[in-house]
Amino acid sequence: MRRLFILAFAAVIAAAPMPSAPVFAHDHGAHDRRHDHDQARLAVERGEIRPLAELLAMIRGKLPGEITGVEIERHHDQWLYEFIVVDKGGRLYEVYVDALSGEIRRTREK
Repeated sequence: MRRLFILAFAAVIAAAPMPSAPVFAHDHGAHDRRHDHDQARLAVERGEIRPLAELLAMIRGKLPGEITGVEIERHHDQWLYEFIVVDKGGRLYEVYVDALSGEIRRTREK
């Protein structure tokens, strides 16, 4: 069910004419999802981060498998998209991507 939601949300974002906010946003220390969502949306509007659809287009071929989840986190004033990826062998990875440059910062197996 969650996977279906993520895929449906990604399709909506890809079709949206204006920059859209990512699926989830976390600013460590804050737990208000609405506030986090608003912060991520504002960051897109200010050009501090790329919209999820644009970033996905940049990195899709660089990921080790299929995306099953995505979040956006803010660490020390830097935004990172965290992609949960499952490879063909069923291994689960966390892939952290700079939300502005699209550079893969870290990949780790869970």
